[in-house]
Amino acid sequence: MTVTIRPATRADLPLIGALIRELADYEKLAHEVRFDEAVLGEKLFGANGGRGAYAEVAIGEVDGTAQGFALFFHNFSTFEGKPGIYLEDLYVRPAARGAGLGKALLAHLAALAVARDCARLEWSVLDWNTPAIGFYEKLGARGMADWTGMRVDGEALVRLGSAGTPGEG
Repeated sequence: MTVTIRPATRADLPLIGALIRELADYEKLAHEVRFDEAVLGEKLFGANGGRGAYAEVAIGEVDGTAQGFALFFHNFSTFEGKPGIYLEDLYVRPAARGAGLGKALLAHLAALAVARDCARLEWSVLDWNTPAIGFYEKLGARGMADWTGMRVDGEALVRLGSAGTPGEG
């Protein structure tokens, strides 16, 4: 069994879309998937107008067949004064679990983080996903119990964004 990791290309967009949907099904969040594949392609690979990509994708293959992905982007640590890599999504198809693909994807991102002089690699995991939590802990990851994830989206994001600039009226 051969496990390989490669950067995604625009031609992988249908595959990436399918993997995102499979992940959403696994996480019981399929009802929240609302991306448009063309817009996703622009955000991942850049628009024709020259605007850069917002995120990157690594495709994981087992014996030459795509079986998983990692979607990630850079964040920044003010305390470290260095960038980091934030793993937004990691997914391995059920048939390929146990082949070492998840570990290979994380090792790939860790190597990128080191090569790019990043301070850390981080991600979130659903609290009910105990198999994933156990897997991550075996690789040396630690939970960030002192932190609570926060999010503003949808109408609340629009309202906040239209609230004005600090110092205005």
